[in-house]
Amino acid sequence: MPSSLPPSRRALLAGAALSLAPTLLRAQGGATPPAPGTAGGKPAEPKPAEPKPADAKTLTAAPARARIKPEPAPETPVWAFDGSSAPPVLRVKHGEAVRLQLQNKTERPLSLHWHGVRNRNAMDGVGGVTQAPVAPGASFLYEFTPPDAGTSLIRPLVVAGSSEPSGRGLAGMLVVEERTPPVVDRDVPLLFQDWRLEQDGTLAAFGQVAFAASSGRLGNALTVNGRPTPETIEAAPGTRLRLRLANACNARATRIRFDGLKAWVAAVDGQPTDTFEPLRATLPFPPGTRYDILLDVPGSAEPAGAVVALIGPGMPLARIVPKGEALAARPPVAPIGENKLLPPEIKLQNAFRRDIAVAGGAVFDKGKPEAAPAFTGDPTRIWTLNGAAGRAENPPLFTVKRNTAVVLALTNTTAFPQSLHLHGHVFRLLHPLDDGWEPYWLDTFQLIEGRTARIAFLADNPGRWLISATALERFDTGLWGWFEVT
Repeated sequence: MPSSLPPSRRALLAGAALSLAPTLLRAQGGATPPAPGTAGGKPAEPKPAEPKPADAKTLTAAPARARIKPEPAPETPVWAFDGSSAPPVLRVKHGEAVRLQLQNKTERPLSLHWHGVRNRNAMDGVGGVTQAPVAPGASFLYEFTPPDAGTSLIRPLVVAGSSEPSGRGLAGMLVVEERTPPVVDRDVPLLFQDWRLEQDGTLAAFGQVAFAASSGRLGNALTVNGRPTPETIEAAPGTRLRLRLANACNARATRIRFDGLKAWVAAVDGQPTDTFEPLRATLPFPPGTRYDILLDVPGSAEPAGAVVALIGPGMPLARIVPKGEALAARPPVAPIGENKLLPPEIKLQNAFRRDIAVAGGAVFDKGKPEAAPAFTGDPTRIWTLNGAAGRAENPPLFTVKRNTAVVLALTNTTAFPQSLHLHGHVFRLLHPLDDGWEPYWLDTFQLIEGRTARIAFLADNPGRWLISATALERFDTGLWGWFEVT
């Protein structure tokens, strides 16, 4: 798959040059909503939330402090949910509704995108497109029933205003548990973030064009579940773990490797797959990606295992430490079950086809191949899809009727790998000759510079949906467009 290919020397050079530390870092039915960002032809105005249902939870975004680096480094002023530096993990059973009222006590507009949920369009959480942003001091009720079991991310997503709330720490995970889950001893979320800090522990300034036009806001400190890496997981030898790995970084795309562990992938981007062992025990891990991993804790005579981000020489994200009496051997790892709401195949013969070109960003000086890339132009329109920077008032990239098979040929003409996310749907990554597809569903993938990849999906979810960059500085500066399913 394109996301498994190594980045070019130039992409690596750009990422290092712009980082403070070079070695770091069925779908639901519903009425079609009004045009993006409009209400009756006029700009959408924020509305007060309806009274909160008694069974709704409240999630309050507000300033807080967090320990990003170990002591004696000072704590960092951040934004957090409910005052905790640990990102929330919301859990519901498959078939249960999510009812959550966001209270915004920050100084910026907010909305929450449920990254990976094939949601009702009005609940997708793209501020400025599917809803009015939640103004400071206001609230908004998210209410929906996820159609699928699986692991999803909660990310701030406001047109032209996503990087800062994410870079200040706002993130979370939504876990929809299967009605009949696989038998495991522990279910462990691991949410990965990176942070760009100054020497005094404060967050570096936001809105820097050099970052937005190139590799994005790459951090110099890593956390898992809101704590400095690595996260330590102690368990008896033979304990079967289900790790839910999620990349909530602003821009940090890496690969993850499993050292000293026999890992099995059970779900990709929240959707179950036939279990498989990762090639060379590594997996691509761009922002927005999630994996469900099944593994057994090593024996006590074996060294601790680790989940390692391949940043520089390798940085452990989690250590799996055997401790205590060994458990009886578990049965062989098996698939966690298929999602019967997804089509067994996508008929490509009569599919609607559209080419989409990703362009823009900084460029390299051919006369100075080792120099960092440079950008000159409109800082709010750095990136484009088919020649247009993302705007709610833009015409759609395409319009199709519900239950149309769609094939998109996405070409990356930029100098950088691009991580892209399809909202409201999941897709298959096609083989180059349309003679098959990868054996898993995705909603997020990485497209290497200079390459074309084709994705196929069944447009079965009515509404207006985004194709967007998961690197949020790029999203803020134009790298998104929308399509319509009627």
